[in-house]
Amino acid sequence: MSKELIRNRVSNIALSLHDSRIINIEYQEALLRLKLDKIFQYTEEREIIYTGEIDFTEIDIDDCNILIFDKTVYEGDFSGKAISLTEYVEQYSNAEFEILTEGYNGYCTIYSGWIWQEGKEPVSGIINIYNIGEIIYRIDS
Repeated sequence: MSKELIRNRVSNIALSLHDSRIINIEYQEALLRLKLDKIFQYTEEREIIYTGEIDFTEIDIDDCNILIFDKTVYEGDFSGKAISLTEYVEQYSNAEFEILTEGYNGYCTIYSGWIWQEGKEPVSGIINIYNIGEIIYRIDS
C-alpha cells in the first residue's frame, strides 16, 4: 500500500525578501544576523516596506557557504567558486547581496541573487544557511 504526502506551500509569515539587499552579515557563537535594507510585507490592500534584520539561531557556521559566479548567470557557460560564509564576510565586507529568490526547506535556507560591489558589474551568488534553530525577523516600525 502506498502513502501520499503533500507538501504545505503556504507561508506562515507574510514577509518577502525579494529585491532586498543584505548590507551586513554578523556571526557570534551560534547566531547569524543579516541586516537588510528592505523587508517587504504584503497585505490584501498594499505592500509595506520595512528595514530590519533576520536572526538565525543555532547556526553551525561551518555548514554555511556561498557560491560566487564570475557573472550573472541565466544562460550559457559560467564558472565560479564556493567559499565559507566566514570567508565571504571577510573578503566581501563592502559588498551587498541582492536577494532575487529565497527558499526555506527543513533546516536549510537558500538565497540566490546578485553580489554588488562598487565599481564592478554584479555577479550571481547563492547563499546556503544551515540552522536548526529559529529564524527571527526583526523589523523596524
